Amino acid sequence: MKKIALIPGTFDPVTLGHLDLVHFSAAIFDEVIVCICVNPDKKHLFDENERKAMLEKAVSAYPNVRVDIHHGWTADYALAIGAQCIVRGIRNATDTQYELEMADFNFNYKGIRTLLIPARAELAEISSTAVREKLAKGESIEHLVPQSLNWEL
Repeated sequence: MKKIALIPGTFDPVTLGHLDLVHFSAAIFDEVIVCICVNPDKKHLFDENERKAMLEKAVSAYPNVRVDIHHGWTADYALAIGAQCIVRGIRNATDTQYELEMADFNFNYKGIRTLLIPARAELAEISSTAVREKLAKGESIEHLVPQSLNWEL
């Protein structure tokens, strides 16, 4: 049976933390789908097509990884693509609490398991929010995002 993982998120924009999670997942799963989950109630710096283009460029070195966009429940999408699990990164206790609650919801809702991967220490402070804040202040983000994307941001 093909092992498929789903990495959902907003990726606004993609960070080195996201890319590390993709790298880890691509090594243990046959196929990894990185999915931009669209929440119409959230305001984004980049639209979903810009985010998809950035993600595709960032993960282009991984032949078993593809990028998609989904409007709706993550667990529904995971089942639709045949994923065995949802993969999520956790950076701190706040992330862990939130992700455990979401994992419980997704399991109870659709029976889909979640694999939580702790961030490496050097990446634990990186978030899309931090990148957006630095961009707004005109500060360098090169140590937060994949090098291949610096010129786009």
